[in-house]
Order: sequence, then C-alpha cells, then structure tokens
Amino acid sequence: MKKYCLNIMLTALIAAGTGPAIAADIVDTATTSGSFKIFVAAVKAAGFNETLKASGPYTVFAPTDEAFGKLPPGTWDAIAKDKVKLSKVLAYHVIPGKVLVAEVKPGKVKTTEGDFLTLKSDNGKVTVNEANVTESDVVADNGVIHAIDAVVLPPN
Repeated sequence: MKKYCLNIMLTALIAAGTGPAIAADIVDTATTSGSFKIFVAAVKAAGFNETLKASGPYTVFAPTDEAFGKLPPGTWDAIAKDKVKLSKVLAYHVIPGKVLVAEVKPGKVKTTEGDFLTLKSDNGKVTVNEANVTESDVVADNGVIHAIDAVVLPPN
C-alpha cells in the first residue's frame, strides 16, 4: 500500500512540473523555433511584435531564414531600412484567426496588411501565393505559425 501511495505521489509531482507554465506567444514561439531569426528580428525592428504578442488569434506564414536568401540581391536590405514598408511586408504574412493546415480553404484570404494572399491546398501540400508551407501547425498561445520557403511581397 505504501509503495502504491508513493507511486501516486511521484506521478502527481511529475505531472505538476517544477513551476507554472509560461505562455508562449507567436513571437516567443518563433524565437525558440530557431528557424525564423530574420523574421523575428524584422518583427521587433518594425515594432510589429506588439501586434503578434496580443491575444489574437493570428495565423502567421513566416518565412524561414533561408527564404530571405531567395530574394533578389538588395531587396531585403531596402525593405528593412524603410520601417513603413517593413511593417507592410510583415503584416502581409499574417491573417486574423487561427488556421491549422488541415483547415486551409483554397482561395483568397485578407491579411492584416489589407491585401489578399492566395492559399492553395492540394493533397496536404499548402502554398501561400507561390511559397510552399514547409513546416506547419507550430502552435502558440495566440495563434499558429506555418513556415514558408519564400518571402511573399504585397502587390503594391
């Protein structure tokens, strides 16, 4: 009986963890992922982190670090130097609501920037404009992140 009670107590302690759970918003989740260093730095530089730390929920199509290297030379540097343009580009990667990959409906979806992204879903392969979702459903407390292999730029 003592061994049984001890096992229950140990199980309860393990389940309880060592402290309170820490909330991980989209910015914190993207930071700890390690694949979005440039995106996170841009979000912070533009002051867009306050939006992505808000309650949301949001769906973020975040370009991986490698995606930024696919832009024509000088393109990202020019965008990064113009805070207004940077904010616009970042907001173009975000849609209101939490949309998991399995819930993607093909068609146009309005971004927080105001323009539309075109989503496609074909047998589990999801694209955003012409960018491929390479990692999906990275869940945060206030939404979800989908890694994409290209930076998508707003039409104007």
